[in-house]
Amino acid sequence: MQSDEMVKSPGLPLGFVWGAVKAGIKASGNTDVAIAVASKGSNAAAMFTKNQVVAAPVTVGRRHIASTGGRVGVVLVNAGNANCATGQPGVDACVQTCVAAAERFRCIFDEVFPSSTGIIGVPFPAEKVVEALPDLEQEMGATAEHADSFARAIMTTDTKMKVARASIDVDGVEVRIFGVAKGAGMIHPQLGAPVGPAHATMLVYLFTDIAAESEQLRGVLEPAVERSFNSISIDGDTSTNDTVLLLASGVSGVKLDARTQEPFANALKLVCGSLAYQIVDDGEGVGHVVTLHITGARTEAEAKQVAKAIAHSPLCKTAWSSADPNWGRLLAAAGYSGVVFDPALVNITIGSQPVFELGVRSAAFQESAAHAEMEARDYTITMDLGLGEAECRFLTCDLTEEYVRINADYSS
Repeated sequence: MQSDEMVKSPGLPLGFVWGAVKAGIKASGNTDVAIAVASKGSNAAAMFTKNQVVAAPVTVGRRHIASTGGRVGVVLVNAGNANCATGQPGVDACVQTCVAAAERFRCIFDEVFPSSTGIIGVPFPAEKVVEALPDLEQEMGATAEHADSFARAIMTTDTKMKVARASIDVDGVEVRIFGVAKGAGMIHPQLGAPVGPAHATMLVYLFTDIAAESEQLRGVLEPAVERSFNSISIDGDTSTNDTVLLLASGVSGVKLDARTQEPFANALKLVCGSLAYQIVDDGEGVGHVVTLHITGARTEAEAKQVAKAIAHSPLCKTAWSSADPNWGRLLAAAGYSGVVFDPALVNITIGSQPVFELGVRSAAFQESAAHAEMEARDYTITMDLGLGEAECRFLTCDLTEEYVRINADYSS
C-alpha cells in the first residue's frame, strides 16, 4: 500500500449519521442546528482557538474531550449565535443543550461535543436548540444529502458549503475521510491543543471510519492543521470559536498503525488542504486568492512569520484587489515582520514575473505583465529571503470594498 493509492471517493465514512433543521436562530430562517451522531461512539482529537477570549462551547468542548479521554458520540452545532461573551449563563445554556442531546441520542453527557458560530455577545437561546432535537432525530441519515444538510446549516456569511472527501485502500477495504467546514470572515486560525490558552469563525469537522485512539488521531491531525488551517488568513482576525474536530468511528475495521499511518495522513492532509482553500476562496468579498510562497528562510517558522506580515498588511491586500504590482509593500511588510534578513539577498516574483532582485527593482520588471498576472483569480507571490533552505506556503486574499460592506453591517 502506497500513499499514491489515495483517491477521492464519493463514499462517506461508515458509522455516522448527519442531519439539520431550522430552529429559528438565524435571522434568515435557514437551517441553523446541525448534528452528527456516531452510533457506536467515536474516538476524537480536537484543536481549538488560541484566542484568550473563548466562546462557551469551546470551554465546554475542551472539558468534555478531557473528561472522556477523547470519546465523542454526538456533535451538536448551531449557527447564528456564537454563544461568546455571554458569561456563566452562556456556559450553562451550552451545558443544557448537551444534557438534552445526550438524553435524546443515548450517550453520556460528556460525549456531546458542542460548537457555535454567529454573532458575539447575544444571549444564547438554548431552548431553541433543545426544542429542535426531536426534529433532528427524524431528519438524520447517512446519505450524501444528509451530510450536505449538515454542511449548509453551519454556514453564516459563507456563500457555499465546504466539503471534501478522500479515501485509501487497505487490502481491498476502503477507509474514508469526509470533511466539512464553514468560514468566510474572521479567519486567521491559530489552533492549538485542547488545553492551555484557548478562535464569524472557522469550524471544521473531519469524519473517518478508521480505527484509532485519540492520541493517534492527534498525531496525524496536528501536522495536517499546521499546513492547512494554520496557514490561511482572510482578514487577520482570530475568532473566539475556531474548532477542528477529527472523529474516528472504527467501523471499517482497519487500524491506524505503522502500515496505514502515512497514506491515511496524506489523505487527511488532502482533505484539510481542500477545505482550507475553499474557506479562503469563499472569503468575504474576495476577488483574488493569493499564495505566498516564502523560500530561502532559516526555519519554516520564520518563513511563516514573514508570510503572515504580508498577508495581514492592508496596503498589500488593497493592492492585490486592483492587481497593482506594488512590490515595495511586500518588501516593507517582510521588513517589519521581526525576521532578520538582508534586503540585498531578497528576490520577489509575482506569478512568473520577476519584480525585485537582490536589493533593487528587477531589470526584467514589466509592470503591465505583472499586472496581468495579478488579474487572475489565483496566483502566487514568491519571496526568497536568501538565508537558508526552509520555506512555507501561506494562503490569503485581497481586501475589497465588499468585505467592508459585509462587516460594517454584520450585526444590524
